[in-house]
Amino acid sequence: MQRYSTTSIVLHWLIALLIIAAFAMGWYMSDLRISPTKLKLYSWHKWLGVSIFGLVALRLLVRLIKGAPAYPDTMQNWEKQLANAMHSILYLLMIAVPLSGYLYTYAAGFPVVYFGLIELPAIISPHPEWKEGLKELHEVLTTGMLVLVGLHFAAALKHHLINKDGILQRMLPARLTKE
Repeated sequence: MQRYSTTSIVLHWLIALLIIAAFAMGWYMSDLRISPTKLKLYSWHKWLGVSIFGLVALRLLVRLIKGAPAYPDTMQNWEKQLANAMHSILYLLMIAVPLSGYLYTYAAGFPVVYFGLIELPAIISPHPEWKEGLKELHEVLTTGMLVLVGLHFAAALKHHLINKDGILQRMLPARLTKE
């Protein structure tokens, strides 16, 4: 296997776009005064989080079934181990960030109603005393994910521009590669 499957590529880029949108929306809405616009943005932000959570679960399933291409032989063992650790932590954060937001929402006493249609089950009852801690956890995990996404992007560029080892092409749509 030289490239990721089309399904994996589509999920990777879709999840990346949704994470960027959710982060930008969260950053923007956090400083707004309470208003109908802020409440609408909070709903959209939650919808993005639920969507990301579901798509990441699907992506993990696809990865388990289809696997991933091997790293190039030119990579050192420590680089491969670091890349594997980085991917594992990113997957963990892509699950933990939406989950922490979900818990924060329910601790604050608000439901998560996906696309305004489906109320998701409350896995905790309202706990106002947990609200601030869960909000802080959500922010810390999000910041950690943002840092790791930045490192992931920088590593992909390094492999493409300096190493020229084809790592980036494995995750690009076929029409964007030179193959």
